[in-house]
Amino acid sequence: MSTQDTLDNSMPSPKPPPVVNTIAMDAPWRWLAAGWRDLWQRPDLSLGYGCAFVVISAGLTFGLWQLGLFSLIMPLAAGFMLVGPLLAVGLYEISRRLAAKEPITLANVTLVSTAAPVQLAFVGVLLCLMLLAWIRIATLLFAIFFGMESMPPFDQFFPALILEPRGLALLVTGTLVGGAIAAAVFSVAVVSIPMLMERDIDAITAVITSIAAVQKNLAPMLLWGWLILVITTFGIATLFIGLAVTFPLVGHATWHAYKDLIAPAPETAT
Repeated sequence: MSTQDTLDNSMPSPKPPPVVNTIAMDAPWRWLAAGWRDLWQRPDLSLGYGCAFVVISAGLTFGLWQLGLFSLIMPLAAGFMLVGPLLAVGLYEISRRLAAKEPITLANVTLVSTAAPVQLAFVGVLLCLMLLAWIRIATLLFAIFFGMESMPPFDQFFPALILEPRGLALLVTGTLVGGAIAAAVFSVAVVSIPMLMERDIDAITAVITSIAAVQKNLAPMLLWGWLILVITTFGIATLFIGLAVTFPLVGHATWHAYKDLIAPAPETAT
């Protein structure tokens, strides 16, 4: 046997790529039902997780109001959906531990031990860059439609946005551009974030798998994205109070979506 053959035999074989399953059209409803059950198995941690984001959102809103930047709240609220998958890692851990019948403590949820922390951080940076890009685009769109005018005060912003032609044009254009960015983020993150939390794989493979899962199951994933949008918008529209329930509900359901979309790794398959 040659030296090269010896080296080849001693090197570990490459891991096979994750396998994407085909799901039924009603799968998103089942994910929500499973997420709802998880939420009420440990309501102290799940609702506490959601309440933390209510407090953060309210504090950020108050700070922007005090600075006279209330008009930035709408793009930032939309941006919350871009980084939401990353912020829900603690909720994924709760659902994972519930399924594995492992003990769950506050430390488990706040200090999640991820399988690929560096790769997860890489995707997190990518999502943050997308958020910054969206905020920049939103300010540029305002400048395009309103010129060099300063942001109107709170009592004038919404009337200008809804009643003036330029405001309506800004609203429609911003919705279309923001929707395109949100769709891209959804495709990149819907599977990759929980996968990197559970499996030791690289970020590129996780992202490619996430995009493939959306493409292979386009109709049910469009429904899932729409449900996330409606539920999260409701939570934000209730002056963020509804996020105490809607955020953990979507977070738990996302874990079940990942487990349904991606086949178990070969070493854990039964």
